Amino acid sequence: MTLYLAQMAQALDYQVIIIDPREEYQVDLPGVVHRRDMPDDAVLALKPDAHTAIIALTHDPKLDDLALMEALRTPAFYVGAIGSRVNQSKRKQRLAEHFDMSEAELARLYGPVGIKNGARTPPEIAVSILAELTAVRYGWRIPEPVFEGGGPALAAPGCAV
Repeated sequence: MTLYLAQMAQALDYQVIIIDPREEYQVDLPGVVHRRDMPDDAVLALKPDAHTAIIALTHDPKLDDLALMEALRTPAFYVGAIGSRVNQSKRKQRLAEHFDMSEAELARLYGPVGIKNGARTPPEIAVSILAELTAVRYGWRIPEPVFEGGGPALAAPGCAV
């Protein structure tokens, strides 16, 4: 997921910084800055501003929650986390209970990240995340879509174009 999101974000002219202390999740991508420190420490060190987007992708609360706590206290224009609606609800509950995050801070958290478009594969999910990120960047809100069912694209992932 990280690789696809980073590559597509670069194509959209974002400066990409990957923060992950885990050796097994390091990706080699030209033009991408890698940080191996703990994500919460890295967020603080980066001093996010209103031109910054922060997206947690690890599915590991020990890494994601602390980074999100710090990110939500910055002026970053987009703070989001991957995961299901159930996991998002649990995440917000943890952040409120253990880190005293306010309702206003938690309301800034996008998640599950990405527009709801039926994405299943990592590249499709990356497209949905960047679509939402782009909309938010330019002041748009994309309403929740309505599933209409059917269609040949549901038969198998990776349809031909």
